[in-house]
Amino acid sequence: MNKQGKLYLIPTTLGDNEPLEVLPISVKKVVEHIDHYIVENEKSARKFIKKISPRKSQPSLHLYLLDKYTEELETQHYLEVCSKGINVGLLSEAGVPAIADPGASIVQLAHQKGISVVPLVGPSSILMAMMASGLNGQNFAFNGYLPIEKSERKKSIKQLEKWSFDKNQSQIFIETPYRNEKLMTDLLQILSDNTQLCVAVDISLPTEYIKTMTVAKWKKIKENLHKRPAIFIIHKI
Repeated sequence: MNKQGKLYLIPTTLGDNEPLEVLPISVKKVVEHIDHYIVENEKSARKFIKKISPRKSQPSLHLYLLDKYTEELETQHYLEVCSKGINVGLLSEAGVPAIADPGASIVQLAHQKGISVVPLVGPSSILMAMMASGLNGQNFAFNGYLPIEKSERKKSIKQLEKWSFDKNQSQIFIETPYRNEKLMTDLLQILSDNTQLCVAVDISLPTEYIKTMTVAKWKKIKENLHKRPAIFIIHKI
């Protein structure tokens, strides 16, 4: 009887830098021994695999697509090879799998099937921003994307600010990069002047920019956030 394969959660870089600058050698070793991957984008997945393991045979790769168009019924078969003793890698587009990233459903499926889940060490923009913010690392919450509709967004920002004060809890959220500037404008208009705001951009890249200041101080400067991956954290004291 074959020993059951495992599901490896494989992190990637947060931008176009060399993998081994930010990933441990253990990630490279795992990639070298896995040929079955669940990926969000086939082209970028192949590019990453080739970059971290240049000698790996590309034709030997079996890639299963997991994006917003993938039917749940289809994903139910993605881990079937594990029953044959074959390991599968869940590969993130940027950062770590299943955290602000597709893949949680696959991890849940693995648990349901009794398949061991192995998370590998890699960069998480959310945790790295929190580390560098100077805000409350003992009590924080990730809120994903804020509403797009103006009145709902304003309501959400005010609510997060209230929670940060009431619970002494730092509130983390993100935005689609091309809407960063609009979000920043909204934050400076809606938040109280004494609320702390951290903006962490291009984390781990040469253009990295991380600042925590009061909203009042942010109003006096201008930083280009357009189309740059960003994490926003607020905390009202």
